[in-house]
Amino acid sequence: MRWLVIGVAALLVGLLGYGVAQQGKRTGTSSIDAALGQGRDDRAPATSLPRLGETGRARVAAYQGKVVLVNFWASWCKPCTSEMPALQRLQRRMAPRGGTVLGIASRDNSQDAMAFVRRFSVSYPNLRDGSGDVAERWGVFKQPESFLLDRSGRIVAHRIGAVDPSWLRTHVDPLLT
Repeated sequence: MRWLVIGVAALLVGLLGYGVAQQGKRTGTSSIDAALGQGRDDRAPATSLPRLGETGRARVAAYQGKVVLVNFWASWCKPCTSEMPALQRLQRRMAPRGGTVLGIASRDNSQDAMAFVRRFSVSYPNLRDGSGDVAERWGVFKQPESFLLDRSGRIVAHRIGAVDPSWLRTHVDPLLT
């Protein structure tokens, strides 16, 4: 009985250590959140990905000079579906004012991601991060997750979960003036 108790205690300590180690893997997002919380801007990670449904690649840095909402999403993600109308409205507001939404389909296959884009008549550019490696570099914890970049390419706001009109008005609109 005593060895059973020791074994269970060792297992719990091991699981606790694993949980702490996994939390540390969110350093990208944690450091971004920490920088934003301290009022500092944080440069967006360098990202070059294939264009979804098109040939060639695109870099996030190519959008410098524009206000960009980088949105990590997946076709299997229910909150991604619910935020799509708000992102479409945002794109219509941003485009004439020097901004864009930039979608990054992450941890999804190309066919499903393209079907999602067609289903919602997505009008903004989308890139493909099938493996999720780029999402990991950005510190993405779950989908959807969005990063707002100012015109110099710095992250000025971050949202875990679906964006809503209130969040978009508060964070995006001031950058478009």
